[in-house]
Amino acid sequence: LAIELAAARLRMLTPRQIADRLDDRFRLLTSGSRTVLPRQQTLRAVVDWSWELLDEAERAVLREASVFAGSWDLPAAEAVCTAPATDLIGALVDKSLVVAVPSAGPGGGMRYRLLETIHEYATERAAETPALLAAAEARHSAYFRDLVARAEPLLRSAEQLPWISRLETDLDNIRAALQRTAATGDKAGAIDMALNTGWFWWLRNYRREGADWMARVLELAPPGLPAEDDPLYWPWMRLKLLHLCLVAESRPADSPAHHEEWADPALVEGLRAAFSQPVPETARFPGLLWPFTIFFTGGTHEDALAPLNRTVENCRRHGEDWDLGVTLMFRTHMAVDMPGNLSGVDEDLAELRELSRRVGDRWMRAQVCSAAGEAAMARSNHEEARVEYEEALRLAYEVGAFAESSFLLARLAEVAYREGDRDAAKKVLDEARQEADRYGVTDSRAFVRLLGALLALDEGDVGTARALCEASRAESEYGTPPPQFSVALSGMEARIAAAECGPAAGL
Repeated sequence: LAIELAAARLRMLTPRQIADRLDDRFRLLTSGSRTVLPRQQTLRAVVDWSWELLDEAERAVLREASVFAGSWDLPAAEAVCTAPATDLIGALVDKSLVVAVPSAGPGGGMRYRLLETIHEYATERAAETPALLAAAEARHSAYFRDLVARAEPLLRSAEQLPWISRLETDLDNIRAALQRTAATGDKAGAIDMALNTGWFWWLRNYRREGADWMARVLELAPPGLPAEDDPLYWPWMRLKLLHLCLVAESRPADSPAHHEEWADPALVEGLRAAFSQPVPETARFPGLLWPFTIFFTGGTHEDALAPLNRTVENCRRHGEDWDLGVTLMFRTHMAVDMPGNLSGVDEDLAELRELSRRVGDRWMRAQVCSAAGEAAMARSNHEEARVEYEEALRLAYEVGAFAESSFLLARLAEVAYREGDRDAAKKVLDEARQEADRYGVTDSRAFVRLLGALLALDEGDVGTARALCEASRAESEYGTPPPQFSVALSGMEARIAAAECGPAAGL
């Protein structure tokens, strides 16, 4: 019927105009044939007719189901709907008001959803019963708040894959619950939900969206830093730190390059003062990220090393295996990024491998392999580096850590270049460029463009090398590039200047 009614509108509207107006479909699709039954002349009439055939219990369930965003499974329906969900959802499926589809995720089962037209209609009907609607919304928010709380620690375990899939499948419902919880002013509930989704946003490269959600919840926070006697002091502080780090990790290329323009120095100093204390809150995510606030006030990798060492020791006292492993991984990467400073790297890597084996987190295992690959590259052991990077890339793809994959591809391109296989280097580097651009990974883009400049210069294409080098320099302004990268970039600029104007220009 909807197709017939839309076709009738083609006498006065283009298909594009019809599509643009489908959000108001009940007003748009009203011109059916006068020769058919009244219930078939408009879209609203046919849905009204279906509604009249429902008993009161079925109507209540349809109203309650309108609070779902996207699809849902039977446990969610049982949590949100007051009447026995199995029979009533089944009855609505039989009446073609609810669509049932097999779940593509682990565990199988069926998922249910409302077609957009039915969802809009059910939402209107739910608004007629405000008490029923408010109660259903509250149960929906509570259910998905509990879901992300249960999932949060498991996202960093050997059981992570089905839980990642579960959260991805229910992402629209999670967003709806987070929005609703914040909108109601439930500070504790909103903070809990924001923090419990924090690692998911980070891991799956939803970092810009995650930062936006943190900002939305922080609108409920007191101005400035919370008072230390505030019962929500540490939750607010953890949320502020997580928001700052997500912003730093996800700033678009057209955002301000200087940290003072997006990171309030007073806030940064206050967070650093709180999280530098050897307390349990600083030995778990996101508290263990505090050493990187050094970069937000113009500090260097050397400045961040001592705070990172303190965090490692604090995690040994208060943290769990994953927390300690992450801080050791940070320290290993930092050591490799500072030329001539491989002291302690092998010991940290050995401990990291044991920790990652116990934890089972594929992201952590990928990070360990990546750090081992970088250490091997620093020692010019290209074959060992290739093996480590390939394993890291496999694990990153398995867990969907797309913020890591472009960098690992670029590293594999570098290995191929160092081994003299220029064709392979160019092919893999192009894959890295596509992934870095697709997922908006700024630091990877800077590295990819630097390697591209190196390849272009070797081929005598000085103009392309110059353009790529300038692009790499511009991209690197949006982060805190390690000393090793800065040295390589400056060296490339000198080589290009020498190629353009003679050896003296490169000095």
